[in-house]
Amino acid sequence: MRDLIGVISTRVGYTGGQVAEPTYDEVCTGTTEHAEAIEVIFDPTKTSYQRITEVFFEIHDPSQYHRQGPDTGSQYRSAVFYLSPDQKETATRLIQQLESSGHTIATELSPAYPFYDAEEYHQDYYIKSGKKPYCHVRTKRF
Repeated sequence: MRDLIGVISTRVGYTGGQVAEPTYDEVCTGTTEHAEAIEVIFDPTKTSYQRITEVFFEIHDPSQYHRQGPDTGSQYRSAVFYLSPDQKETATRLIQQLESSGHTIATELSPAYPFYDAEEYHQDYYIKSGKKPYCHVRTKRF
């Protein structure tokens, strides 16, 4: 995401749960209800929420329920946490577009929850791992 034109910053963390300031170990128990997530800050004069959401659907498998690659659990669910009715409408439209082209989509749509930064060792994981994808490969869907 961070290499997209118009993206100002990204950070990984946890959202969608009921516990303030959760740790990775707590999230992995499945009891906090958090999802592992990325927060993307972008310049709307250089890119769009739609473009970022399209890339989101291309860099992970939105058909898997509570799973990404070898990782399983509710924290690995596919989810879009929207900040406005316009964002919800955009994500809904993209899901409908994918479904109408034959894709099964398990992605949840939810209003944004508080976002808590993941531990430092999770930040920039793709770069730290030598740009080797851990559980995803970009798949053109739009």
